[in-house]
Amino acid sequence: MKASTRQRRIIELLLEQKHEITAADIASIVGASTRTIHRELSDMEPLLAANGILLHKIAGLGIRVEASDDALERFKQSFDRSDSLEYSAEERKILIFCSLLEHDEPVKLFSLAHELRVTMPTISHDLDELEESIVKQGLTLVRRRGYGVEIVGPEEAKRHAVSLLAINHLDDTDLFGQFADLAVSNPITAQLLDMIGKDNFKKLEQALWELSDDWSNTLSESDYTRLLIKLSVALTRIGHGCVIPADRTSKSEVIPLLQGLLDILNIRLPIQEQAYFSHLLDQEAFPESSLLIHHDDMPTIEGVKLLILRVEAQLQMSLTHDRSLEEGLIQHIKPAFQRIKDGIAIRNPMLAPIKKDYSALFSIVRSAVQEIYQKIKVPDEEIGYIVMHFGASLERLKPFPRKVRAVLVCTSGIGSSKLLAVKIAKELPQIELIGHYSWFEARRLPPSRYDLIISTVDLPLEPDRYIKLSPMLTTEETNKLRSYIEGTTLKKISSAAAAETDASGHSPMDRLLLLQLYSGIVLRLLDGFRVHDLTLEQGQAHLEQQLPAMLSLIGETSIDTHLTKISEQLIARERQGSLVIPDTELALLHTRSEWIEAPLLALYRFDTPLQLSEDGAVQASQALMMLGPLKLDTYSLELLSEISAMLLLPELLTVLEHGNAASIKLFISKKLEHYIKTKLDWRES
Repeated sequence: MKASTRQRRIIELLLEQKHEITAADIASIVGASTRTIHRELSDMEPLLAANGILLHKIAGLGIRVEASDDALERFKQSFDRSDSLEYSAEERKILIFCSLLEHDEPVKLFSLAHELRVTMPTISHDLDELEESIVKQGLTLVRRRGYGVEIVGPEEAKRHAVSLLAINHLDDTDLFGQFADLAVSNPITAQLLDMIGKDNFKKLEQALWELSDDWSNTLSESDYTRLLIKLSVALTRIGHGCVIPADRTSKSEVIPLLQGLLDILNIRLPIQEQAYFSHLLDQEAFPESSLLIHHDDMPTIEGVKLLILRVEAQLQMSLTHDRSLEEGLIQHIKPAFQRIKDGIAIRNPMLAPIKKDYSALFSIVRSAVQEIYQKIKVPDEEIGYIVMHFGASLERLKPFPRKVRAVLVCTSGIGSSKLLAVKIAKELPQIELIGHYSWFEARRLPPSRYDLIISTVDLPLEPDRYIKLSPMLTTEETNKLRSYIEGTTLKKISSAAAAETDASGHSPMDRLLLLQLYSGIVLRLLDGFRVHDLTLEQGQAHLEQQLPAMLSLIGETSIDTHLTKISEQLIARERQGSLVIPDTELALLHTRSEWIEAPLLALYRFDTPLQLSEDGAVQASQALMMLGPLKLDTYSLELLSEISAMLLLPELLTVLEHGNAASIKLFISKKLEHYIKTKLDWRES
């Protein structure tokens, strides 16, 4: 049975459907254009007809297969036993790239042609098209007659290339699902899973799960997956003898996270590999860990606020008070747009149903994104993810008796619970997921902390206390979960308990405790706030020269003792990119340091511009300094970030420029009071 890999995917999709599916939906799922799908369907019709199967096309509904049960069963058995005899040009190039990265010696063109079942000129043409992307990744494609073809370059670049292929062509179901089942139907999936190392990936996931208390909250889901892939690729290639050459300058310093990882895995690495892994973990697991606010957070926040305003104007309903929407978009857009700039493909298997279910919202969001982010071409796949954030916000705006606090239980580490958490957040945003736990941990949680346990495995509990779901959360399971909550969980909550807990999920005691916590941080921060007017001497107007004096004015003993070191940290931060608020002369200077004991805020005004760059091109007449301890609690960091977001408000900029310390404190305290009330969903009686 001759069929290309794409045709096999289309056939499998049609056989799985109980109802009609449109060509556009098929195109989105298999990654092709609608025109290509129509062409493939025409080519496939004779093959299907020869097996007693008809393609039934219904205008306005879609396509489905028609055949007797016996004919379908015979075809499925024959189809499952058959091989895919053809690869698309894109599939061939991926497999060629993988093959060359796997071999540390030349590969003959004849061997590649035989393996992929095409002619040698076809392979040569594929290599021509591959060469540019290979060079971009710091590698060289060597091709010589009689010698063969190979990829040469640094081991670090080869690892990066393998990781990028995996990031672009594997999704969470491939990575966290059952490898054996997933690899059978797709040769590219099988090849990439082998190259990243199936066993290593699972071991690393479990090891990082055990170490997660120390660092995992700093990573997004996509960042966590990317880190796992890079670590697994490195371990797998080391196992195959592909190691980074020894370098006399390599340092043997091992960061604590790596040491913990090596201890759990019970492995030892050469010095140069320790340096590589330490850099990888430091870069991926602790990005910008010394900073309070990343230097390009401000444009991200500004863009998200504009996007929400554009969309709510079109929808004619207010979204600006939905803090979850704003925070979610800020966390999502920044890394997502960076991946687009880096050329990493965006995959969105939900695109077709998103376009179908949110057609009007999709058009509104796409138009707003194109208007605000004109310098980047955002594909529909990414628009789909942004639409999901707005769709979730619209769901949150619908009346619901109360939030349902749920605990996720999974015995296989963070992978399957991660998948399920993402699905629940998209399908049922009314559920507040308070954490991922093993059953051992979950059974020790006080019952008052949660309303429901959602598990991927059977638990020794009564049926009314938990629900078992698969990590994929199918449509049927989504409906099952919704019905379970409405019919069991919410009914189980007594009227007395319901009266004590408002729609925010906070009891009066919870709200008061959080209010005390937030207000204590704000009062300590604003109580220490001062405005300092500085006169800059001629020839002493550079930031490096003024920082020690600026820090000494704060009057903290721990800072005075380490003026030089904290100054160096602030300078290092500034060199990453000056943070002068757009269209102002206000600079934001900030860092986190082991020598700072508590969050601090200070404003400096200069009689002549302060030089922030060596050439004097970047200047500021004012500087707002934010300092925080290296280990800063979530609540303090949240409030400092909120103050930084206020710098987009023209009213605050005016007060900072002309007001005294009291008026500045008043403005910030009013804004933070409103923020805390919104955060706690505090309603005046």
